[in-house]
Amino acid sequence: MTHAHPLHVDVEVACLCCLAPQPFHFTSRSDQVVCVKCVHHIGAEKSERRDLEHVQLWAARWAASETAHADYIAETDALLVARDNDLTTLRDQVAELSAVVAGQFTTGIDGVRSLLQSDLIKRAERNTELARRQIDWAMAGLWRIEALHHDSEAQKCSCGRTAGSCAESAAIDPLRQALRDWEKKNVVLLQGGRRHGLPADHPAVLAQRIR
Repeated sequence: MTHAHPLHVDVEVACLCCLAPQPFHFTSRSDQVVCVKCVHHIGAEKSERRDLEHVQLWAARWAASETAHADYIAETDALLVARDNDLTTLRDQVAELSAVVAGQFTTGIDGVRSLLQSDLIKRAERNTELARRQIDWAMAGLWRIEALHHDSEAQKCSCGRTAGSCAESAAIDPLRQALRDWEKKNVVLLQGGRRHGLPADHPAVLAQRIR
């Protein structure tokens, strides 16, 4: 199977096995678009190991995204504190200069204050949006795996093994509630016509396309 990715340059492309963006350096159109972590997954008899390692991969990425999000929140809080301190200083300067020159410089300082506040808010919004996209990306991967490994009838996993013997189902169990909350929130965003993180093959996305 050939691919259309650039040759002889370093690129980041979604691996056809784990679906995660991975680094590649293609030298031929026939090179496999499978990352080094997934090369040993090729072959139907290796599906059990493949699914388990994919669960572990996406769970790790989700945890990393949560940590990054927490860091962004802490950074944003620090920026807001710094902004408040700067605004307090500027207000004091405005009051002092107004008293001396009857408000001659008020307009100029207010402009500086507005620019400072606008820049800090934009940086916080960019950081928050990046963190939200990273979480959506990780959760979409977990959703695909959960669709293959969840409880079904007769206390069996949907993959056919008993619920207690399915390693993938056990690995994803601690994340199921967070996954459901994320899925519910993003379905609401989808139905409201807003940006969402649901994968293209999610039933809600497919139903929206049919309408």
